[in-house]
Amino acid sequence: MKKFALLSLSAILLVSTCNANTSTETKSKGSSISSAASTLADQKKIAVTIYNSGFGVIRDEREMTLPTGIVDLKFMEVASQIQPETVQIDPITAGNKLTVLEQNYEYDLMSPAKLMEKYVGKKVTLIQRNDFKGSRINVSATLISYNNRQPIYKIGNKIVINRGMEEVELPTIPENLVSEPTLIWKLDNLFPKKQEIVANYMTRGMRWNADYVAVLSANDKKCGLNGWVTIDNNCGATFKNAQLKLVAGDVQRVMQAGGGPMSNMMTMDYSRKSKKSFKEESLFEYHMYTLDRPTTLKQNQKKQISLLEAHGIDITKIYRCIGQNYFYRNRRGDMIKNIKIGVFISFMNSKTNNLGIPLPKGTVRVYKADSSGNNQFVGEDRIDHTPKNEKIEVKLGDAFDIISERRQTSWKKIGDNTYDTGWEIKIRNHKNEDIVVNVVEPFGCDWQILKSSQKYEKKDAFTAVFKVPVKKNSETVLTYNARLKW
Repeated sequence: MKKFALLSLSAILLVSTCNANTSTETKSKGSSISSAASTLADQKKIAVTIYNSGFGVIRDEREMTLPTGIVDLKFMEVASQIQPETVQIDPITAGNKLTVLEQNYEYDLMSPAKLMEKYVGKKVTLIQRNDFKGSRINVSATLISYNNRQPIYKIGNKIVINRGMEEVELPTIPENLVSEPTLIWKLDNLFPKKQEIVANYMTRGMRWNADYVAVLSANDKKCGLNGWVTIDNNCGATFKNAQLKLVAGDVQRVMQAGGGPMSNMMTMDYSRKSKKSFKEESLFEYHMYTLDRPTTLKQNQKKQISLLEAHGIDITKIYRCIGQNYFYRNRRGDMIKNIKIGVFISFMNSKTNNLGIPLPKGTVRVYKADSSGNNQFVGEDRIDHTPKNEKIEVKLGDAFDIISERRQTSWKKIGDNTYDTGWEIKIRNHKNEDIVVNVVEPFGCDWQILKSSQKYEKKDAFTAVFKVPVKKNSETVLTYNARLKW
């Protein structure tokens, strides 16, 4: 019995590759049209601007010599997630001697299934190989159907279904089928020499976000801050030695850009020059950060680059006990126990505080050294876009050694939708240091404090804040009476 090897579908493609410096002549209604192709070999400069809302803007500058007259130029190796409606060609050298007559984006990509579909109704060659003899048998056939990837052939006068394991040989690439996404321009070129052409376009599948690492001092009064940008490139192209710019801000888009698949590679671009890696500048109502050196963005890659490094930042630690709006609307007879005390740090984003640059939104992760000198994670929070000279506040978690409970001491209706109420709030501090707890009472209505055991401030129209000092290993009781009107 003959033993046949497992044979895969293949196509023997008898076409030649053309480049930007060669052309072929075809006839179209009596006039000649030249064709040319440009690949990354022609690329002179590439600039990539990535927006944190999930898209990128590409500036691809290439140098080539084009035939004069009407030219079909294939501008190849562009991002597969390109938005064709955003493409713009800029003839830097030729100026008005190069005119764009028509623009097309070809994305009917080559695959075994696509090749077979294009050859339905055409002649193909089926090949069977003999592993033992090293021979092959060629059979001429017509592919009459390829539904659900199941070929049906006509061989002579017979219809053959599922003929077995064989290779399929195709004579050429079918028309309008490309191996990769390609921009095709029909150009009217009157410039006979080498020239520079720039393609500008937007692409989906690119995004970046900021991440920050803060390390607290031993007394929680200062911190160091490192900022990193994390770039995801899933647009379907690699950009070598690109000039990189990042834009931070809420840019209006008519249609949200879609995200790409999860990246499968991460590179870390650490540098001791991190404080000067990016140059920041204003761009309209946004901020742009330009990397001071070229970098390569690979397809399906996650890259991290240092954004900033700052030391000796003055911080304030805040303890906050926040009430709930529903506490104050009814008579309550129960004790509300084990109320969590949130722990926050805040600092000014100012030059006098060793910062003072617009900070993109992102996640701040905070660490502190333990008794052995190892940094341990103590909490994280997200911050929004923050201009210079604005305060940043980060919640780290809830305090372990600070306990709060409250009870309602009085409730009396004195008019239409008007009530007098009294509250007692106990705060117990089991730490070995004195603290101040901000008790936040979000009444959610018109309010007036009638009397109080602690000073308070009016945070806004519906909120009072009491600053309650609590000595170490002791308890402080806050009492107040308020008039509430809904």
